[in-house]
Amino acid sequence: MDANTAPARLKGTASWLLNQAALQATRLVTDGLGTAHARRYHYSMLAALEEFGPASQATLGRRCGIDRSDMVAMVNELADREQVERAPDPADRRRNVITITPAGVRQLKRLDEVLNHVQDDLLAPLSEPERAQLTELLTRLLTHHA
Repeated sequence: MDANTAPARLKGTASWLLNQAALQATRLVTDGLGTAHARRYHYSMLAALEEFGPASQATLGRRCGIDRSDMVAMVNELADREQVERAPDPADRRRNVITITPAGVRQLKRLDEVLNHVQDDLLAPLSEPERAQLTELLTRLLTHHA
């Protein structure tokens, strides 16, 4: 159901409006990251590694909400691009520790710029104070339901 076919009483609900805005945001983020040859999980993994430092694949997957069964392929993609390095954990040689590389830091900065443009596009009809208010309200909603 899209905005053109939804019943009017549904269009007036906050949940429907949030869902429609989320769909637009997802499309814009996916398209924007695609211009940088990246996907959402590339960004989340690089950002988590930069913020928290090296991590095991399992820890990184939990931080990013990525299923364990998908982590190896995702780490392989970033390793093939030389944006992360994988090395045996000195404390437990059965585990791998993932570390962001200088190329990964440069890519993360590019992706930050892309996402800043996406945010501007998504929130174009809102003033700066309205953007801040929307962010604060959404944060309150998410905090309440967490």
